[in-house]
Amino acid sequence: MFFSREKPHLKVLDIGAGYGAFSRLLYERGFSVEACDLFPEHFHFHPVRCHQINLLKKFPFPDKSFDLAVAIEVSEHITDHEMFFSEVARILVPGKRFYISTPNILSLKSRFRFLFTGYFYSFSKLNYDLHDGLQHIASLTLDQYNNVAVSHHFLTAQVNIDKRQKTSVWLKIFLFPLIFSFTKLWKTGGFHNQNSLLLGRLLFLCFEKS
Repeated sequence: MFFSREKPHLKVLDIGAGYGAFSRLLYERGFSVEACDLFPEHFHFHPVRCHQINLLKKFPFPDKSFDLAVAIEVSEHITDHEMFFSEVARILVPGKRFYISTPNILSLKSRFRFLFTGYFYSFSKLNYDLHDGLQHIASLTLDQYNNVAVSHHFLTAQVNIDKRQKTSVWLKIFLFPLIFSFTKLWKTGGFHNQNSLLLGRLLFLCFEKS
């Protein structure tokens, strides 16, 4: 669990809480939890209150009202990350943290998928008539996440993954000479060719508010 470093009893906002599975886990571990979602009627863990929220608008919470914020598989569904990070920064206490999990579009499996289909891992052709907030519409790299985060008074992300993709592991074995050569040739290539980014299925990002 990528929340394991955090001490219970801190106040947490579960953003895009869905049915409430992660809110329940946090609650059972002793955190003080509030949740929010575009469709709060879908939230089923009643010991925790779920607020209605539109992530493209101002959040319905006071400044510095939470110690931690978490967005599990949310950021790939929204279009305005500037607004998103701005509001999370506003409601967080300085020195506290914002956690994100998102599909890793930088894995070798994802890069090959994009090469041959034009779509990253976990992304597909959009339904232009569907506006329920469930489609994956935003494919940001780690560098792009850091850029948005730093502009809203966060430090750059601490990065972890859920597990290694077997496909990506095999691709790395075959492609290692090319990866090594091009990383040396293009001086900026090393940042997105970190082992965790090349192999991970999901990215876990932790941003600390400065």
